[in-house]
Amino acid sequence: MIRYDALQALPVRSALPALASALDDDGVAVLVAPPGTGKTTLVPLVLAGLLDSPEDAPVRRVVVAEPRRIAARAAARRMAWLLGEKVGERVGYTVRGERVVGPRTRVEVVTTGVLLQRLQRDQELSGIDAVMLDEVHERHLDADTVAAFLWDVREALRPELKLVAASATTDAEGWASLLGGAPVVEAEGVSYPVDVVWAPPSRPVRPPHGMRVDPALLTHVASVVRRALAERDGDVLCFLPGVGEIARVAGQLGGLGSDVDVLQVHGRAPAAVQDAVLSAGARRRVVLATAVAESSLTVPGVRVVVDAGLAREPRVDHARGLSALTTVRASRAAGTQRAGRAGREAPGVVYRCWEEAEDGRLARFPSPEIKVADLTAFALQVACWGDPDASGLALLDAPPGGAMAAARSVLTAVGAVEGDSGRATGRGARLARLGLHPRLGRALVDAAPVVSGKRAAEVVALLSEEPPREYGDDLGGALRAARRGGDAYARRWATEVRRLARLVPEETNVPPARDAGSDDHAVGVVAALAFPERVARRSGGSLLMVNGTRADVPDGSALRDAEWVAVAVADRPVGAGHARVRLGAVVDEAVARRAAASLFREGDEVAWADGELVARHVTRLGAVELTVRPLKNPAPGLVRDALLEGLRREGLGLLRWSRDAVALRERLAFLRRHVGDPWPDVSDEALHARVDEWLEPELSAARRRADLGRIDAGEALKRLLPWAGGQAARLDELAPERLEVPSGSRIRLDYSDPEQPVLAVKLQEMFGLRETPRVAGVPVLVHLLSPAGRPAAVTADLASFWGDGYRSVRADLRGRYPKHPWPEDPAAAEPTRHTNARLRR
Repeated sequence: MIRYDALQALPVRSALPALASALDDDGVAVLVAPPGTGKTTLVPLVLAGLLDSPEDAPVRRVVVAEPRRIAARAAARRMAWLLGEKVGERVGYTVRGERVVGPRTRVEVVTTGVLLQRLQRDQELSGIDAVMLDEVHERHLDADTVAAFLWDVREALRPELKLVAASATTDAEGWASLLGGAPVVEAEGVSYPVDVVWAPPSRPVRPPHGMRVDPALLTHVASVVRRALAERDGDVLCFLPGVGEIARVAGQLGGLGSDVDVLQVHGRAPAAVQDAVLSAGARRRVVLATAVAESSLTVPGVRVVVDAGLAREPRVDHARGLSALTTVRASRAAGTQRAGRAGREAPGVVYRCWEEAEDGRLARFPSPEIKVADLTAFALQVACWGDPDASGLALLDAPPGGAMAAARSVLTAVGAVEGDSGRATGRGARLARLGLHPRLGRALVDAAPVVSGKRAAEVVALLSEEPPREYGDDLGGALRAARRGGDAYARRWATEVRRLARLVPEETNVPPARDAGSDDHAVGVVAALAFPERVARRSGGSLLMVNGTRADVPDGSALRDAEWVAVAVADRPVGAGHARVRLGAVVDEAVARRAAASLFREGDEVAWADGELVARHVTRLGAVELTVRPLKNPAPGLVRDALLEGLRREGLGLLRWSRDAVALRERLAFLRRHVGDPWPDVSDEALHARVDEWLEPELSAARRRADLGRIDAGEALKRLLPWAGGQAARLDELAPERLEVPSGSRIRLDYSDPEQPVLAVKLQEMFGLRETPRVAGVPVLVHLLSPAGRPAAVTADLASFWGDGYRSVRADLRGRYPKHPWPEDPAAAEPTRHTNARLRR
C-alpha cells in the first residue's frame, strides 16, 4: 500500500508541476532541491507514473543514477517502502556486483558507473523513457561523463528521452546552459536555524598528507563528540574523511553507555548498518559518516553535527598509476551541506573542529574530478564513444591536456587505443566493458590464459581495493589471507572475485595448479601486467623500477631478498629519497620481460658519465639493465650526442677558451644587449640551442672529453657572426677590442659587464679629452689609474670629473708621484705616458 502520508510530507512535491511542465516542453530540466526534500525518492516515482495514475496509464521506465553504491541501495529501499513493496518489484537497483530487479521493475536505481557501462553497450538506452542524474553538484567524473553521453543521445538518437539533472545546491546555471538552456526548477527545503560552535584543537595538529590524518585530530574529534552529547539533545552526525578514521574515532568512543549506539556509515558498511542509520532508533545515536551523508543520504533524528573539516578527493596516485583518494580540507560548500544536516527536522548545532579564522581561507567548492583525477578510464570511455579527445562532448570542464596525454600513453601501451588517432581498438572496447581501470582490465584479460581466469580474478580483486595493512606487503600472502576470510574486506573481495570471474572467457576458468608456488607465480604475473612500468630489479641495495624510480623494501618483508619484484603499491614517505614498497609480488625475469615487453630495448648506448664518455652495448627493460658489454667503436652520431650532453651538464668550459675567445664572447654579448639583431645571443642556453651552427664540424670529429678541450671556442664562435648581411665587418667598429686614448696608447676594453665596457687607463694618458669615449653609443666606464697602475678614480663623465673630482685626486697623488705631471687644467693639458723628466728631454 502506498504511504501517501509520507509522500505528502516531502517538500519537493510543490515543485512537481513545474518539473512536469518543463519536461513536457523541453524534455530536459535541472532540478534544484536541498537534501531531505525527497527529490531522490519522489521524483522518480512520479516520472514513472507509479503515483496517482490510472491502471491503464502507459508504463514508463526510469533510471536514476547515483554517485555511490550506498546511496543507490538506500534510494531504492526508500522508494520501495513508499510504495509498500519490497525492493526488486516495481523499484530495484543495480550496483557493481549486485542486481535486484524484477520483470515489473519500472524504476531502477544504478550507480553512474553502471549507467556508463550500459550506455557503451546500448547507446539508445532502449526501453528507458527518462533518466535522472542525482547529486550532479558533486562533480564526480562518471556523472559528468554520463551527462555528456546522455546529451549526445538526446541530440542525435533519441530526442524523446527525458533527462533530469538533480542538484542539492543552487549552483545550477552551468548545468542548465550545458543542457541546451534547460529550465531550472527549484524546490524549497524545510530547514531550521543551525548554531555554529567553533571547536578547534587546543594544540596544533599536522595537516593531512596523502591518506594520513594526524591521530591527535581524531582524538580531538572524539572529545568533541562527547562534548556534544553532554551539551545537546538528539542524535549526533560526525563527518570524517574515510573508513579508517571512522574506525579510530569509534574505538575512542567506547564507554558511552548502553543508551547510546555508535554506528559507522560508509560505502563498505553492511546493509544492516545502512538500514539502521536510515531509520530512527529508540536509543540515542552517534553516526560516524563519510561525505556520503552530506547529500546522498538523509539520516533522521540528527540535531547535532560534528565536522572534522576533512574530505577525500581523487588525485592521480603515481604510486599505483591509478586514481586514488587523498585527504584535503573540506570546501566551504561541503561545510554548509554538513551543517545543514543538523537543521532538517528542528533547530540544531554544528561543532566545527577548526578555527573560525580558517573558514574564509577554505576553497569555495570541491575540485571537479575531471580536473584532478587520473583520466585513463575516462579517456577509454570517450574513445569508445567515438570522441577520443572529448572535444565534442558537453562537459562543464574540459579535461586537462597533460592528463589526457598521460592517459593516452597508458591506453596505447595496453593496446586499448590506436596510437595515431586515439580511437578505441576492439581490445579497448572489451576493456571498457569490464568496469575496471584499464590497467586492471588488461591484467585480467591477459593473465587469465596464463594463470587461469579464477586466479586472475582473485588477484585483480586484490588490486582493485587495496587489502588491509595487516595482510602484509607480499601480494601472495595477501591472497591467502583473503581466501581465509573472516573479515569485512575478505567478504567484499570474494564478491568482486565472483563478478570478475564471470567476465573472463570460460576456457580460462580452469582449476588452479596444485604446485606450492602457483599462487605466488599468479600474483606476480597479474601485478606485472597491471603495472609493467613498476617491475623492479634489485640494484645497489634497493629496487630499481623500469620507470627509473628506486624503492626500498622494509626489513622482515617476504620481498626483501627477491631479485625481481612487481610493485603494485608504493609511496614516498615525507623526506625520503626512495619510494617504499607497500604491496608487491616476487617475479622472475621471464615474467618481467613478458609484462614490460614494450619497454624492452637492445642497442648501442654512449653516455656522459662521471665526466667522460662511456660506450656500451645494452639490453634493458626501461631503466633496468639486463646485460651490458663494452663497445669499442660506437657510432659517431651517438658519440656526438653524448659529448653534447656533457657540454650541457658541465658547461661550455669543457672547450678551450683563450683570452681572445673570452673577449670575443663578451663583445658579442655587449652588442646583443645594446644593438640587438643581427648580433647573436651567446648565453649558454642560446649556444646549446644553436650548437649545430657554430660547433660543427669540431664536435662531430671529437671522440672523447680531451678532444673537447682542443676545440678553439673563439674560432668556432666566429661562425655566428652576421656574415650574410655584411654586419660582421663592423664588429671592431661597434665593439672594438682596443680603444685609442689621447696619449696614443691602444688600451684593451673590458666587456665582462655587458651593461657598460670598462677602460682602465693611467690618468695622465687621458689629459685633453673633454668627453667620455663611447662604444656603440654607450659611454665607457673609465677607471683612471695612478702612475703605479692602481685605481685612483672611476667615472663615466670625464667633463664632470675634470671640473670637480680631479682636484682631490691631484692633491692626493701629486705628493706621492712628484715626477709625473699634475696640471691644474687637465682638460687642456697634453696627454702623456711619461714622467716630467722625459717630457723635458
